[in-house]
Amino acid sequence: MVNFSLENRIALITGASRGIGEAIAMTLSEYGARCILVSRQTQGLEKVKAKIEQKGGQADVLACHTGNLAQINDLFVEIDNSYGRLDILINNAATSPYFGDMVNADEKAWDKTNDVNLKGPFFMIQHAAGLMEKSGGGAIVNVASINGVRPVPFQGIYSITKAGLISMTKAFAKELAAKNIRVNALLPGLTETHFSEALIQNKQIYAFAVQQIPMGRHAQPDEMTGAVLYLVSDAASFTTGACLICDGGMLA
Repeated sequence: MVNFSLENRIALITGASRGIGEAIAMTLSEYGARCILVSRQTQGLEKVKAKIEQKGGQADVLACHTGNLAQINDLFVEIDNSYGRLDILINNAATSPYFGDMVNADEKAWDKTNDVNLKGPFFMIQHAAGLMEKSGGGAIVNVASINGVRPVPFQGIYSITKAGLISMTKAFAKELAAKNIRVNALLPGLTETHFSEALIQNKQIYAFAVQQIPMGRHAQPDEMTGAVLYLVSDAASFTTGACLICDGGMLA
């Protein structure tokens, strides 16, 4: 039988307070992982922790702004001291503060998007790799986007960062393979999250977006979790540098 068990593994999920991050945390917990839930504020995380514990799982909550290198460093010091290891990292935290033409974007929008979507994951992987190497290996999944392959109007900066995250995935996959650390990416299509709420509620924009999706609908966050479970489990022991697309056929 294919082994999807995550028993006795420590999993760190950023942006875990809602949406895809919450759904991933719930699934990894159901398969046996002890989840470290991370976000800028702990209020939403506590609700996810309670849901996990109600189902018999284990979860802990830690606050961290993943665009802040000092906070990332403190986070991993805490993880090392409390757990002594890390087996799984899900780089899910992201931001998209600017919606508009790139030619009119200011430096603040550029910096904020890059700090959270690119700089943060880079240094999260850097820190995680050190812990994973000490315990014999691990699995990392970067939550990118199909926008990184096909940019969409008014989300140019966001799309650029997601393209960079895809490239980062492949670069780290090659560099860390010899250390038994696998690095893969999930590329969601249009999924019902806080980020996409405004788009989905705009009937005109939503109608245009759905026309591009052969399945004729958007996804729910839990439709992303099976792909992530595969990528972090022993079922994907020979899979690294992959970009798993979950988009209802949009890029087909």
